[in-house]
Amino acid sequence: MSLEANDMSVVPGWFERGLADPGERQEVEVDGVPIRFLTWGNVGSPGLILIHGSNAHARWWQFVAPFLADKFRVAAIDLSGNGDSGWRERYSGEQYATEVMAVCDAAQLGEAPVVIGHSFGGYVALETGYRHDAALGGVMFFDFTVNAPEAYYEWGNKLATDGKSARPTRVYEDLAAATRRFRLLPEQPSRCPGLMDWLAGESLREVPGGWTWKFDPSMYDFLTMGPGQRDKFLAITSPTALVTGQLSTDEGALAGDYMLELTRGMLPVIELPGTHHHFMFEEPLAVVAVIKATVLGWLDVRAHG
Repeated sequence: MSLEANDMSVVPGWFERGLADPGERQEVEVDGVPIRFLTWGNVGSPGLILIHGSNAHARWWQFVAPFLADKFRVAAIDLSGNGDSGWRERYSGEQYATEVMAVCDAAQLGEAPVVIGHSFGGYVALETGYRHDAALGGVMFFDFTVNAPEAYYEWGNKLATDGKSARPTRVYEDLAAATRRFRLLPEQPSRCPGLMDWLAGESLREVPGGWTWKFDPSMYDFLTMGPGQRDKFLAITSPTALVTGQLSTDEGALAGDYMLELTRGMLPVIELPGTHHHFMFEEPLAVVAVIKATVLGWLDVRAHG
């Protein structure tokens, strides 16, 4: 008897196996703000740090990180303004890069950790690679692309453009009501029963009067990104790679050809067939395989020259 790949009556094995290993929750203070992170794997193994996208958190990697722990020491960060980390008055790419490196140190990721960023986390990975290149073993961009200077995707600076700050996130009277409103952006079909409800629960916090989302809604009002993404990308001397979802419609992930052109065809570009923007929730084991093959290859080159 055959089963359709998207049969929602079947719970994939990776879902239960991933949940069985939630990682170790830790915290480090960075410039006065507590930054939460999760770790897996043995200290002394090659280090990886996983960076989530906008309005997300470390649990975005729950079905990837545990499967990397046999080969790597892995950390997944809650950037400030997201997840269970503290909030700031102002945010910047430089500040986020500082948080990433502080977690690399606190998580004992060892010499030359590899930085992996998804979506907006890819921008943070870019900033980290640009500012801390000599300390890294490589940078992987997951459905984040660097565009031409005249067309690059801008997340922040709302106040500078429309003069309006973000409204506070809505408070729902109960957890069930909030869970029903949870969506991935951009939206995509779910292939795993129970995953969206679980992810919604990890994305909510209890407040007076009910439940609301964990992210700081004003983060993008004050986020200073600045131009120069092309030049920052070209300045990175450690190995880089791009992983994309074949069916992704995310605006910030559509300039892979430009990145390939910038590197004269030398940038490894891996497209995951049949996947959307949040491909770690569709084919996490394929994501694991890509990370292992790429990073272990980089380590081999580094070891043998």
